[in-house]
Amino acid sequence: MYNRILLAVDGSEHSERAAKEAVKLASGSPESEVTIVFVADYDNAKYEVLHSGSSVELDLKRRKKLQPIEEALATGKINYKLEILHGTPGPAIVEYTNKEKFDVLVIGSRGLNSLQEMVLGSVSHKVVKRANCPVLIVK
Repeated sequence: MYNRILLAVDGSEHSERAAKEAVKLASGSPESEVTIVFVADYDNAKYEVLHSGSSVELDLKRRKKLQPIEEALATGKINYKLEILHGTPGPAIVEYTNKEKFDVLVIGSRGLNSLQEMVLGSVSHKVVKRANCPVLIVK
């Protein structure tokens, strides 16, 4: 079974579904631990900083986004920890995954159609191509 599970989230519904799948994977082994990783995207960081009163308020907003995901893991009685990274989501997730040597990475799919994905690319697609571990993309 998978003992070191990385759950990449952004606070969306897709992330919540990915969290439910991570709970299923982790519940197979009592030694499993899920690391939730949230990337504070540079592109959105400027906007977030300008529209929050302080760094404490910004941290609270981010934690509020992640609350349903943490609740899903707590309800499933899964050991977990939270890491907040800074940078561009795709490369930051890949770098962290490869450096920490996880058994599996679970990430939500954004639901782009094939044209959008071809033109824009998606974080999950970029992660799949570069991660050195199995990746579960949850639709």
